[in-house]
Amino acid sequence: MFVTKSNNLKMVNLNINEIFYSLQGEAREVGLPTVFVRLTGCPLRCTYCDTEYAFKGNNPLTIDEILTEVKKYNTRYVCVTGGEPLAQINCHVLLDALIKDDYKVSLETSGSIDITDVNPSVSIVMDVKTPSSGESKQNKYDNIDKLETKDQLKFVIGSKEDFDWSVDILNKYPTLAGVLFSPVFDEITPTQLADWILDKQLNVRMQVQMHKLLWGDEPGK
Repeated sequence: MFVTKSNNLKMVNLNINEIFYSLQGEAREVGLPTVFVRLTGCPLRCTYCDTEYAFKGNNPLTIDEILTEVKKYNTRYVCVTGGEPLAQINCHVLLDALIKDDYKVSLETSGSIDITDVNPSVSIVMDVKTPSSGESKQNKYDNIDKLETKDQLKFVIGSKEDFDWSVDILNKYPTLAGVLFSPVFDEITPTQLADWILDKQLNVRMQVQMHKLLWGDEPGK
């Protein structure tokens, strides 16, 4: 059984960048109304990062305060994201509390931090860093073997070199998780990526960032 690291949710703090309600723009739950809890801070500096505004800030909230905010919205879907949420150890306490409250919880993580202790009921969406990110050396490939069918493995692809590299990684590290290929916004076109996937006859799901099609790069959407 997974044990919560603290029973007093009024005493455990997280540095929160924003909490907002929107449509999930990516992954298996795309299109579903979701509450996003974005944690502040990230040890990586990917070239294609679209949430640099979350790197810094000082907005400590208790887990109890976060749950109160989440409960304002009529949805059972919560996405804990960043930055890199697992960079704050108390993220695990938040994940446990959300699961206890019967939310369907997804965690967006870079995979550069060990996922062993993530609550087993959480759906992990792990972003393997491709070479064009500038951070591929930070990948912890042993995390891939820990993913299950409820989880998803994401490759953000900015070039044909990224695509070929991603195919090689999948061949080297087979996984039970669903696999997502996503084009870097404004670097390659969705059509290019679709053609590459079909040419290789890959059993992966191609995705585009629906929220950007709807609202562009507006934060909090």
